[in-house]
Amino acid sequence: MLTKKFDPLKKKIFQVLDHEGNITDEKLVPKIDDETLLKMYKTMLLGRVADTKALQYQRQGRMLTYAPIKGQEAAHCAPIAALEKKDWMVPAFREMAGMLYKGADLEKLYLYWYGNEEGNHFDEDLRILPISVPIASQINHGAGVAYAAKYKGDKEVAVAFVGDGGTSHGEFHEGLNFAATTQSPLIVIIQNNQWAISTPREVQSKAQNLASKGIGYGVPSILVDGNDPLAMFAAVKEARKRAIDGNGPTLIEALTYRLGPHTTSDDPTIYRDDKDLKYWEKRDPIIRFKKYLIDKELLTEEEDEKLQQEYKDFSNKTFKKVEKTGLVPLEDVFKYTYKEMHKDLKEQLSVHKQLAESEGK
Repeated sequence: MLTKKFDPLKKKIFQVLDHEGNITDEKLVPKIDDETLLKMYKTMLLGRVADTKALQYQRQGRMLTYAPIKGQEAAHCAPIAALEKKDWMVPAFREMAGMLYKGADLEKLYLYWYGNEEGNHFDEDLRILPISVPIASQINHGAGVAYAAKYKGDKEVAVAFVGDGGTSHGEFHEGLNFAATTQSPLIVIIQNNQWAISTPREVQSKAQNLASKGIGYGVPSILVDGNDPLAMFAAVKEARKRAIDGNGPTLIEALTYRLGPHTTSDDPTIYRDDKDLKYWEKRDPIIRFKKYLIDKELLTEEEDEKLQQEYKDFSNKTFKKVEKTGLVPLEDVFKYTYKEMHKDLKEQLSVHKQLAESEGK
């Protein structure tokens, strides 16, 4: 059992692929077929390219506030690769690569950050819950979905994501405790990117590591190299088996690093040391995974360059489509606040309509 061998109280971190792309221990390598390995890498790369383009669109004034994922692709893409189609993904707001792997369209994700809530509604068969910005609220959602699966006798799990700062919110503890006491099939993944906006991890919590927070609830917990896609895959695969076998939830801390800003409204140069950034850039999950695949002769530099250009073109084409069709009608801002518009909203809508007409819009 990985959660026993890599006990967080012993401060042992589970790693399969080191930061240079070399296997640390052949016995730890999970069984992943070549097709899945390539899909994982391609989705992580698409996430990276789409993320870079989204940041550019926002800086150009073409997209609203956006939360970059750069550096964290393995922490949310590899876990989804370890699931089955019937399992549930319960995201926070920085899991774009994982959502893409689960089947979400890039157009939908861009539409959401463009400001259209239609981008937060996914096809039911994908089993992706809406993006959840209120911190840690999604842990309760995940616990509820997992409990429902247990109640119905369905052999499926829910995987909920939260940031390191979210582990200090009540919803994190409430959801984890509920899943533990009901032995529900929930996997909670902490994306510890070491910054809760501008609050460093060591100030945000005095726990020696965040995985140890599960111990108080009787939840098996493990600290994983979150930039290692093989380790994340293996940890979630085992956690899923535990859950399906009726052994309840697992808590996984994915130690990673946010290479960009918290959101496009943030300036990390104010509070972050450039030396730390350079250190973590060398531990980039995409760089190490690419090296591993090249060594396995599943990928070449030429193929990788071609993929990057293909994804740049795809991202540009997709966003142009969003710009043409993604504007929200003025009425929608007022229509869906409540089931039925009350008097004040109707008056506000009337005023806005008058203003729009007077401005010739």
